[in-house]
Amino acid sequence: MMSNLFSVFDPSTSLMNLSLNWISTMLGLMIIPMGFWLIPSRHFMLWNMLLINLHKEFKTLLGNKNINKGSSFIFISLFSIIMFNNFLGLFPYIFTSTSHLIMTLTLALPLWISFMLFGWINNTQHMFAHLVPQGTPPVLMPFMVCIETISNMIRPGTLAVRLAANMIAGHLLLTLLGNTGPSLSYSLLTLLIMTQIALLVLESAVAIIQSYVFAVLSTLYSSEVN
Repeated sequence: MMSNLFSVFDPSTSLMNLSLNWISTMLGLMIIPMGFWLIPSRHFMLWNMLLINLHKEFKTLLGNKNINKGSSFIFISLFSIIMFNNFLGLFPYIFTSTSHLIMTLTLALPLWISFMLFGWINNTQHMFAHLVPQGTPPVLMPFMVCIETISNMIRPGTLAVRLAANMIAGHLLLTLLGNTGPSLSYSLLTLLIMTQIALLVLESAVAIIQSYVFAVLSTLYSSEVN
């Protein structure tokens, strides 16, 4: 029995007092069919088409001034690992690692710190100029510097919280509706199952959308420091 509603996210699976929950982040490699690696496999061609489209889009967002060739593949890898973990969390009895801030902050914070270090070391003048938007009246410049600094500082937090909150919200809704099942009649139970299936489809879409949003925002933050 759950001690509270949020206990569905507790890391509880252990072996010899060692938590096994975070191993779920590697389960994606285990469930990929072996036929995926056989060219021209349909799985491989579909995934390859997705990666090519993502590469084109991230390359456009990074801009032509980007001196680090192949940096779009960093964000493609980021998209892939988040999407795999989001999808794995929809399966029963699998720990949803992306619903925890310790996972999302681990992804967002090093990215943001590396962007800031690169920008302030290599493009110091550009970073200072970015603190004051073009056309700002001289009277408002000190306030704009404070506002831009705060908005820049909270970026890793907003990235992490957005991903974790979206994962938590959908899982909580599925759990709340699922717990009402034993007390319902057969007619209402049929309606509940249909609702759960619709929510599961919605959560599948959210799993893709949130991984895409995380990767795109990271790409935009990277393009701002060049």
